[in-house]
Amino acid sequence: MCGIVGLHLRNPDLHPRLGAMLAEMLGEMQDRGADSAGIAVYGNPDWAPAGQGCISLLELEVTADEVSATLSAALGAPVAAQTIDVTLVASAPVPAEELLAVARAAYPVALVAGFGSDLTVLKGVGAPRDLSRSWGLDAASGWQGVGHTRMATESAVTSSGAHPFAVGPEQCLVHNGSFSNHATIRRELRAQGVEFDSENDTEVGARFVAHQLAAGKDVETALKEVCATFDGFYTLLVSNRDSFAVVRDAIACKPAVIAETDDWVAMASEYRALAKLPGVANARIWEPEPEVVYAWTR
Repeated sequence: MCGIVGLHLRNPDLHPRLGAMLAEMLGEMQDRGADSAGIAVYGNPDWAPAGQGCISLLELEVTADEVSATLSAALGAPVAAQTIDVTLVASAPVPAEELLAVARAAYPVALVAGFGSDLTVLKGVGAPRDLSRSWGLDAASGWQGVGHTRMATESAVTSSGAHPFAVGPEQCLVHNGSFSNHATIRRELRAQGVEFDSENDTEVGARFVAHQLAAGKDVETALKEVCATFDGFYTLLVSNRDSFAVVRDAIACKPAVIAETDDWVAMASEYRALAKLPGVANARIWEPEPEVVYAWTR
């Protein structure tokens, strides 16, 4: 059992409140998974300045100042770095892939938690409400956010094992459930040159989706391929900087609810995570149908 939350804002007047709303939603899902949590926030200029490449790194035992100096020298451009709880967040006026390549060369043991324009991924071990406070999530702005509370069932409780899994540019995936054939699909993807950071089944789903998108498929087609390829029970939320999509497996035993207004689209494992959103009393609310892809574009 895990908890998923996601919020896609249509009304720019709500952008300053994104973090506060997402923190409230994440906290409501704490009892679905209190061992670790993670978020992806799109558009917070304090973490990911507009027009710059951004990366989020874990398992990096150096200071932000050291990272800034090392990467600035290697890149030949100023790199800003800050540590947010256990995640090192860096940005520079270059494409994210260029910054990421320099970071990987300088710190080969670091785990890449996310990369791309306008994206920050933060993860940690502990109760989601405590993590939200340590991240300063209440003060974050942006146009889209995704969160996950984890109850680990098949891999270690670590920051790197927390969701979201963000393995493609500006992409992230969160997952409630389990994939029963993930080992087979991991082997098939490895044979195609895809590298993995963990034994987590969710990473296999994220790598599969990223592989599909890199091949030119849109997110709806990629998620239909997930339904055709993966066995198990799952609800997935997949996002990039311009889209937000939800799909459930054929049996749909993992809970999910979607709410939509003119101002926002939101998704959560349970309605209580949506109950305090502004205007929810007038929202269209429904339970997503099995193997139907629901997608919205900014």
